[in-house]
Amino acid sequence: MTKALTRAAEDLLRELAPQVLGALVRRFGDFDTAEDALQEALLAAATQWPDEGLPDNPRGWLIQVGQRRMADVVRAEVARRRRETTVFDREVGDADVVQRDDTLAMYFLCCHPALSDAASIALTLRAVGGLSTAEIAGAFLLPEATMAQRITRAKKKLSTLDRPFARPGDAEWRNRLGPVLHVLYLIFTEGHTTTAGAELQRADLSGEAIRLTRSIHALLPEDTEVAGLLALMLLTDARRAARTGAHGELIPLAEQDRARWDRPVITEGVRLTTSTLAQGLSGPYQIQAAIAAVHAEAASADDTDWKQILQLYNIFERLAPNPMVTLNRVVALAMVEGPAAGLALADTLEEQLAGNHRLTAVRGHLHEMAGDHAAAITEYLAAAARTTSTPERNYLTLRAAQLRSTTGTSS
Repeated sequence: MTKALTRAAEDLLRELAPQVLGALVRRFGDFDTAEDALQEALLAAATQWPDEGLPDNPRGWLIQVGQRRMADVVRAEVARRRRETTVFDREVGDADVVQRDDTLAMYFLCCHPALSDAASIALTLRAVGGLSTAEIAGAFLLPEATMAQRITRAKKKLSTLDRPFARPGDAEWRNRLGPVLHVLYLIFTEGHTTTAGAELQRADLSGEAIRLTRSIHALLPEDTEVAGLLALMLLTDARRAARTGAHGELIPLAEQDRARWDRPVITEGVRLTTSTLAQGLSGPYQIQAAIAAVHAEAASADDTDWKQILQLYNIFERLAPNPMVTLNRVVALAMVEGPAAGLALADTLEEQLAGNHRLTAVRGHLHEMAGDHAAAITEYLAAAARTTSTPERNYLTLRAAQLRSTTGTSS
């Protein structure tokens, strides 16, 4: 019986996958075939490494297996893929393919100007970011089938272009920055609160998003949105240890033990946020970082400056209208003006966020704040039925049970 990969080996494959894909695409210029070759290389690693041991150069091993797979494809389709064959037959030393980390470059290459921002972001999340189509669809508030079609169309569009993965010039790199930052933000968000499964958080995703954003910040230290995004990630990730209990259960922000927050990381995040303010509040990541800093600097939940947070969300919503931004403003408004005001604003989102469990969960929280426990129980249970995250479902169900026990409500 074939042995299973260790957890460390699985994590290593997950980390190396986008780098290997980047190397193959940059070498051959064929995205679909590179994806197939990557999957075969990962499968080969999963079946061979447990018995043969980890190779001295795992990344180089995967690239070589992927290259052999692409060689078969190229040789079988010489007439149709003359350019790929020419590139493949060119001698390239192992040192060149093994030492370069192509991950960040691959993000920029996937965000091609021939694609819309939405299409390039979706393609990059799927091909390089490691997110499933369902996770990407959830981030865009779209059905999974619709998102799958969008990704397929993006691949087909790139296949019609001459050398779509050629290295862009300096000006073009800069033009692709916005979509790349959006991709990294969505990857971090999925890592911070997973949309499905038994775990609340995926530290591998959030950690990789932070690493790549740090790399961009090192290249563009004066860009306030890059600094803002890095600050937002750090301030949010600093709470990670306090967000779950001993059994992986969700602990909401108001109930977290703030002594478990990572203060050095918070200090770095606040310093980055402050450094961007001289140029005013001009970008969505910068504003979100400012909101996260207000939360981070509060000694307790009761000390949170909700008026300032509400003002920041007002600016954010004017700058980048979005139903999820409005939903966050619902909570801030309720904390400042009371739950009735929050519920009234939440009602305006019914059509845009129909069936979204987060809207239903927020309504449950506001009804609980208002003392209407029967309505809160109904909303909590409805939200629990809609979420695909086990920790969120467990928290919402438990919250409803606690209210029912406290009030004697039987509904």
